[in-house]
Amino acid sequence: MNVSLSSLFVILLALLAANLPFFNERLFALVPLKSGGQGEAAVKPIWVRLLELLALYALVGLFAYVLEANIGNTFTQGWEFYAVTGCMFLVLAYPGYVLRYLKKHR
Repeated sequence: MNVSLSSLFVILLALLAANLPFFNERLFALVPLKSGGQGEAAVKPIWVRLLELLALYALVGLFAYVLEANIGNTFTQGWEFYAVTGCMFLVLAYPGYVLRYLKKHR
């Protein structure tokens, strides 16, 4: 896999992973949460969504590191790299946040 194709793949994966917590009510889209009782559907709290977002950021970063290692030598990164990529991950999550919390549902 060449560099440009793997970079595009990581960006698309980050876009999907950043929006995943906001488009479902399951933990990591797999594990159903306990319901409130009496047939009500469980609603995932915002702090669970943020923890899930953090875990998915780490998972995408690990996947990108593996792709970089397969292409060639890996580069050591400082805190600046993680600050910028974390902010980029939050920007990629913005559409899911808007659809979940800011858009009026009828």
